[in-house]
Amino acid sequence: MQRFSKGIVDLEKLASWLSGVLKSHCAPMRDEWVDQMYSQLTNGNRTNNMGELVQGLRNLLGVLEAMKLDVANHQIRCLRPILIEDTVHFEQRFFLKKIRDGKLDPRPSQTWYSRLSSAQDPRSARAFGEMAVFFEELVTMIMPSDAQHNPTLPSTFLFDEERVTKLRGDMLDAINLEVCMRLYEMYGALEKNLRHSDAANAVPSPFLATPLSDASGFLNARSEYEGSEFNFNASTSRHSSMVFSSAGSANSSPHSSLVVPSATVVKMVEEQMTQSHNLYDSLVALLQGSSTSSCSASRWNVMKDSLALQIFRFTNAPTHMLKSFEESLDRNLVDIPSPTAFSPLFQEVEQVFRQRLLAELRLRVKEFKGLTGVNLFSVATGGTREEGGVEEMATRLAHLGLLHWRVWAQLVYLGDVPLTI
Repeated sequence: MQRFSKGIVDLEKLASWLSGVLKSHCAPMRDEWVDQMYSQLTNGNRTNNMGELVQGLRNLLGVLEAMKLDVANHQIRCLRPILIEDTVHFEQRFFLKKIRDGKLDPRPSQTWYSRLSSAQDPRSARAFGEMAVFFEELVTMIMPSDAQHNPTLPSTFLFDEERVTKLRGDMLDAINLEVCMRLYEMYGALEKNLRHSDAANAVPSPFLATPLSDASGFLNARSEYEGSEFNFNASTSRHSSMVFSSAGSANSSPHSSLVVPSATVVKMVEEQMTQSHNLYDSLVALLQGSSTSSCSASRWNVMKDSLALQIFRFTNAPTHMLKSFEESLDRNLVDIPSPTAFSPLFQEVEQVFRQRLLAELRLRVKEFKGLTGVNLFSVATGGTREEGGVEEMATRLAHLGLLHWRVWAQLVYLGDVPLTI
C-alpha cells in the first residue's frame, strides 16, 4: 500500500506474483480465471486503461471468493464420513430437545405405532426382525390407496416427509403406467376378436362401457405379469401375454406338454413385445414432456386424453372405439386425491406392486440393517439404478426406514421418552 501511495508499485510484477501464488493454492480449474486476471491487470497497466484494471481487480476478488468455496467444499468432503456417522445421534438430541421444550408432541406418533397390526408375514419377521410391523406399514404408506385416506404423516416423519411424498409419486406413476399397458393389452385382445370373429358375439356393446368388474379374473390369468414392473424413467421389457397352444395342430402329441412354436408365431410374439415396449417408451416421453408439473395433484387427469390417443395409435381398432377407450382409461387412472373410488383393475395392480416392493424391501433391509451409517449411505446411494423401478424404490425405502427407526425407535416407538441421549 505504501508503494501505491508513493506511485512506485510495479503492477505487472505484482500481478505475476499474485498469479503464481493463486495457482499454487487453488484448484487447477481456476487457472484460466487467474490467467485472465493477470492479462487484464498487465494490459491495463501498459495502456493506462482504468476500466481494464478495474475488471482485473474484480476477477482477482472473484478468484479469492471461489477459493474460499473450494476450501469449504474440501473440508465438507473430509468431514462427510464423520457427519454421516453422527446423523442418528444428532437427530436424537435435536428432537429430544424439541420434545422437552414442548415443540414436538410424541404421543400421537406413539399411538400411531401402537395401533399397527402385530400380525405380519413370517418372511417379514425373519427379514425385518423387531422392525417388521414398522416396515410393512412403511410399504403401505407409499401406496396410492393409503395416500388417499391418510395424506398426513405422523409427526416423527418431519424430516422424511419430502422423501415419502416423492416415493408416493413414483409409485403412483408406476402403477398408472402399468394400468395403461394392461388396458392396451386387453383392448388389443378385443380388437383381435373383432377382426377374427363376429363382432356381435366377440365383445360387449358398447366396448368396455361397464366398469371392469371382471378385472380380477383377467389379472389372475396373467400370472407371468406379476413379476414385471414398469420403470417410469427407464425402458423396461415386458413379457409377452401370448400363450402358445397346440389346439388344432395335426402334429401335437397328447403325451407331451412341450410345444415348439412356428417361426411365424415367434415373429408375431417378438413384434408384439417390441410394439408394447415402444408404446411404454412413448407414454413415458409424453409424461416427461408434459407442461403439467410432476407434483401436480391433477397430472394424470390432465394427461388422460393424450395418453388414450397415444395408446390408440398403437392399435388397429376402428376410430369409433376411441371414445369408449378414453372412458375406460378415465375410470382406471388415478390422481391423489381421487374424487372416486379406485377401480378393481387399479387395486389389483397396486396389490401386485405392493407385494413386489415388500419382497425387494426384505432383501434390502436384511442386507443393510447391520451396516454403519457411512456404509449404509454408500450402499444405498452408490451404483447405478433405474430410477422409478421397484428395486430402486426398495433401496430408497430401506435407507429411509433404517435411519428413521434408529432415530425414533427408543425415542418414541418402543418406550417412554428418555431423559438423556
